[in-house]
Amino acid sequence: MARLPMTGDPTSATDETVEGDVEALAVVRLKRDEERRLSAGHLWVYSNEIDTRLAPLTSFAAGQSVEIRSAKDKFLGYGYINPHSLIAARIVSRDPVHRPGKSLIVHRLKIALSLRERCYPQPYYRLVYGEGDGLPGLVVDRYGDVLVVQLGTAGMEAMKEAVVAALVQVLKPDGILLKNDSGAREQEGLPSYVEVAHGVVPERVIVREAGLEFEAPLAGGQKTGWFYDQAANRDQFLGHARGALRVLDVCGYLGAWGIRAAAGGQAHVTMVDSSASACELAQANAARNGVEFQALRGDAFDVLAALAEARERFDLVVVDPPAFIKRRKDLPKGIAAYRRLAQLAVQVTGRDALLVSCSCSHHLEAAELDGALQRGARHASRFAQVIAVGGQSPDHPVHPAIPETRYLKALLARVTPD
Repeated sequence: MARLPMTGDPTSATDETVEGDVEALAVVRLKRDEERRLSAGHLWVYSNEIDTRLAPLTSFAAGQSVEIRSAKDKFLGYGYINPHSLIAARIVSRDPVHRPGKSLIVHRLKIALSLRERCYPQPYYRLVYGEGDGLPGLVVDRYGDVLVVQLGTAGMEAMKEAVVAALVQVLKPDGILLKNDSGAREQEGLPSYVEVAHGVVPERVIVREAGLEFEAPLAGGQKTGWFYDQAANRDQFLGHARGALRVLDVCGYLGAWGIRAAAGGQAHVTMVDSSASACELAQANAARNGVEFQALRGDAFDVLAALAEARERFDLVVVDPPAFIKRRKDLPKGIAAYRRLAQLAVQVTGRDALLVSCSCSHHLEAAELDGALQRGARHASRFAQVIAVGGQSPDHPVHPAIPETRYLKALLARVTPD
């Protein structure tokens, strides 16, 4: 198996070089009464909440560690700052003793690990989910002894060596891949790159889910290689889909939904994806798990329309598209896309079929996804009964004070004649 080249091992740095010296951190002071949201548990400081008369934002470097205080000089936390971002600062510690650095990250990792080990029998999960685990801007996915890391903010980029050193100390992985090519980095003024930070990382890894095996690409794959956030929904929803003989997996990527639905039965899976490499890998994953499989490469809307025109019908249809609404201004166009996709999906459901409808767009309200399903059913003169509702898996814990950490919505509906 081909290996990715290693660009350096920062874990040889001492704690002193990772942590930095113990000099006082620069202070970010808030305007009067702007600390209320932070005191309630939020971790973000917006640029218009900072008293720039005392310290102009331009006086800070992107990613610099800072101390955050109220207008009355109350300590609110340690964090990092990016003067070029609307979210100007993010809190990583509320304890005056624990400053940003390797030891704090090690502490957070151990807490995150204890949750995953409680919820998962094998080491295949999202180990760190940013704010949900008290490490804003950091995402870590675990594939056994290989870790894939995303540093989404200037602050986490500045602590890159500390992050890698902490991961090596806590988990002792064979390899760590920094997959820093997300759009969030551009908003933070950061470059895009993919590199091996520790050990050896294979081009592909095996993911184990529900007793099945899937091969997933890392450096060349989507996001961090696998979508762990849907695992709990697959567990819940597919228990209701036993007996489905024809399965349609739309925007299927590596075939997780369709292959899991068909595993252990005689079902035939048809998967739709716009990526040729995803279709090839999905077919290989189907063969690995003994599932009859057909991959159709093409735009989801076009393929669904063609299947409806050909009067193809399926017992289970799964629609799990990428985010149509990445920014609030995309809301009207995105809602229209979800509605259109739901209409097309309903048209290819059988007489008494199940339909899974998902959205990973934070800006789309759950009621809008419900509405898209309802409109799709009515457009085809069908009746949709929602029988299960899902969200992101427990390895994506929601921070109750930060609505943005709750993004995934999923519905399981039974579609019958009106």
